[in-house]
Amino acid sequence: MDIRVVFARNLKHYRQLRGLTQAALAAAMDVDRAHVSAMERGQQNVTLQTLQRVAAHLDVTPANLIEEHSEIE
Repeated sequence: MDIRVVFARNLKHYRQLRGLTQAALAAAMDVDRAHVSAMERGQQNVTLQTLQRVAAHLDVTPANLIEEHSEIE
């Protein structure tokens, strides 16, 4: 599976698990909500720095965001 799709699914899953909206996550990361939306649709090639920032704001490891999890749809 495309790593962007895996990241997108995991990002959305962990964001919702934390009870955050796209806007809230975007504000915490100091980016536009559209950027978070594009990441969640797999339309962004995120940098390693962005991966690390997202993970920190969601309180997960970067590996959690790029590993395929069969229970996450």
